[in-house]
Amino acid sequence: RVTRRVSEIAAIREVRHWVNVQQREAVLGHPRGVVVDGRDIGTVVFPDAPVKVFLTASPAERARRRLAQRGGRIDPDQLRREAETLAARDHADATRPVAPMKPAADALLLDTTRIDLEEQVRQVLALARERLPG
Repeated sequence: RVTRRVSEIAAIREVRHWVNVQQREAVLGHPRGVVVDGRDIGTVVFPDAPVKVFLTASPAERARRRLAQRGGRIDPDQLRREAETLAARDHADATRPVAPMKPAADALLLDTTRIDLEEQVRQVLALARERLPG
């Protein structure tokens, strides 16, 4: 139920500001850095981060993965509904006036639709090694 309301709540300017402050404060004091996940992390919350990755996949693949995580049999109607829900949230987040979801100009855009987790990790680590000192 929470997931369904995230886009609606996230579009409220005051909520976004409060959340962004909390996120920034949470990473203070971590000399080696942290990994942060979110739809506006690289463009709004931490625009100066040295490593930014914008992960994407087709709504159908993301729906399949989400339903597989929940376990049980996946029927085609359930898969279709989940993909539609994800696509609607993507649209809402990409078109909201406050901190719209979009890749940062210097982010690695990684479409994971047809690559496995090992390859995803390999590509992200390669970028981190390239951009981070030591």
